[in-house]
Amino acid sequence: MIELLRAPALGDVPHGFAGRQGGVSTGVCAGLNVGLGSEDDRLAILRNRDLARDALLPGATLVTVRQVHSPDVVTVTAPIAEDERPEADAMVTRTPGLILGILTADCVPVLFADREAGVIGAAHAGWKGAISGVTDRTIAAMEMLGATRGGIACAIGPCIGRASYEVTLDFAERFERDDADNARFFSAGRAGHCQFDIAAYVASRLQAAGIGRISLLDEDTYSQASRFFSYRRSCHAQEGDYGRQISMIALPS
Repeated sequence: MIELLRAPALGDVPHGFAGRQGGVSTGVCAGLNVGLGSEDDRLAILRNRDLARDALLPGATLVTVRQVHSPDVVTVTAPIAEDERPEADAMVTRTPGLILGILTADCVPVLFADREAGVIGAAHAGWKGAISGVTDRTIAAMEMLGATRGGIACAIGPCIGRASYEVTLDFAERFERDDADNARFFSAGRAGHCQFDIAAYVASRLQAAGIGRISLLDEDTYSQASRFFSYRRSCHAQEGDYGRQISMIALPS
């Protein structure tokens, strides 16, 4: 059975953070792998996408983009064919019947909704996108559709947790050069390394942008192999490939 995690901040807006449970893929991508960039069987991936869509909103159209670790956002007004997906890492829409889907395997999925304005968004916030402002740009794009910062609620889904996310000191210094206060998101690790709380960093960006309602699910993808895909875990296990899970939000027709 597909597990869809929901966030209190988003209320009754149709949304869900899926893991790997409930799909038809086998091997290292076993479960609900929706990543077209993996080496998994394409028919299995497409079936998994249909299963994920139907678990959230049967009859709706799933829309995804070619994620490239950018801060770029696209406004979606109609379905997008798989071979026409633009390169971007966030989407916004006010069109009912569309499911915005973000794929992750350790990076931070963020879902946005201004229920009163009827505007939603979804962002893929890896560290590159997060520090370059993908969430800020998503909020700005939602405002262009009529949303307000005071009306937007956000949810941060399963991602790699601080205990699992070891980075170098040079990596941490890059964030501290951007803002000295970012030091609080790094804790001591083994020699020459530290642990990064990327979910807390993304939450702080949302708060600084004026978002007052934020749910943080606090689910570590790396440490829960039976529930979530993890790029870092697959690398450490030398598996050669990895699956991607999907986070979705929609406006009902």
